[in-house]
Amino acid sequence: MAGENSRLPMTHATPDTPPHRWLPLNLVAQMALGLLAMTICLPSMQDWPATFGASQAQVQLTFSGFVAAFGGLQLVHGPLSDRIGRKPVLIGGLALCLVGSLSSAAATDLYGLTLARILQGAGSAAGMVVGRAMVQDLFQGSGRTRMMAFVGMTMGVCPPVAMLVGGQLHVRLGWQAGFILIAALAGLLMVAAWRGLPASRPARAAQAGGWNALFAGYATLVRQPNFLLYVAILASASGTFYAFLAGAPLVLGSYGVTPDRIGLYIMAVPTAYIVGNMLTTRLIGRRGERFIMNLGQGLSCAGPALVLLLALIGLHTPLALALPLVLLGIGNGLLMPPTLVGTVGLVPSLAGSASALAGLMQQMVGALSGFLVGLVVHETPVNLALMMLGWIAVGLVAQAVMYRVANRP
Repeated sequence: MAGENSRLPMTHATPDTPPHRWLPLNLVAQMALGLLAMTICLPSMQDWPATFGASQAQVQLTFSGFVAAFGGLQLVHGPLSDRIGRKPVLIGGLALCLVGSLSSAAATDLYGLTLARILQGAGSAAGMVVGRAMVQDLFQGSGRTRMMAFVGMTMGVCPPVAMLVGGQLHVRLGWQAGFILIAALAGLLMVAAWRGLPASRPARAAQAGGWNALFAGYATLVRQPNFLLYVAILASASGTFYAFLAGAPLVLGSYGVTPDRIGLYIMAVPTAYIVGNMLTTRLIGRRGERFIMNLGQGLSCAGPALVLLLALIGLHTPLALALPLVLLGIGNGLLMPPTLVGTVGLVPSLAGSASALAGLMQQMVGALSGFLVGLVVHETPVNLALMMLGWIAVGLVAQAVMYRVANRP
């Protein structure tokens, strides 16, 4: 296997100009755009069945379509940026996101809105992939680690902030205002990318090996059982989180929470996720990855289980949904870092391909989870809690199998 991996291309770009002093903020903003675009309209979705004369399941397709495009196009943007350079791919993706955002705001029916959201997701995926690649290109050693920690904390803040802003815009200016804001941000980030990010040369291996060589690593990775198990754990955590993102506004809406206040309750989970990441940095040197992953899964399971218990005994309030799910956020914050390290570290020469493939599966499962949310009613959190527990069970099984394989003589 070592010999096979050594023949695979190592693709990276080399900056031609010194990094701009605002480079860290620029890169984080590029990576954050997709998550902002994904979540800013979630408070409006509870009103879209009446607005467009559609079912809730049809409305959820606008979310699932975005997530699927956001995940799937990462597999294209990554190799393409290796072949032709980072900046052209990033700027092209931002332009696509801008067009998709304006088309979403102009949509007059749910079919057009769904297609526009798919376009928006396909374009904003470039920021996530190219941003991660440029962190790898432009930072070294502990600076790279600090940068990725900054990225992780920012990603945790994005959903509640986007939903708070989206809810306020919905109430004051209408549901189209959030899409117009994302279009404006995409335009500003195009200028920031053009002026503030260093130019990069395509990697020689990417040019010499051709497209077949660029994608050859994916075939190698899917033959690694532990890689598939790590990805299953990541995907199950994403399924749980996206079920929460798509379903919690519906439950809160049934409790009378208006769109402008939904983000106040949603922020409990992402904020707790940041706390979980901070705990991971403190525990990793003392307890090891297996302990942290087990603790993460346990807390992740406890949160939805407590929501279900409170609902079954008749406690139906917004806080009875939000507060127990703090445990879910902390659990995911403990679970994700060691799982991500394991995913990209199994075959170090294929770390980029591993990240892209794992990201695809996370987003595809997230898209499926968001769609499934729309198939059941959410007047209480019972169905949402059961769905979240189902996704967590997938991760628990994958983790148990991985440990069993590791313990074989």
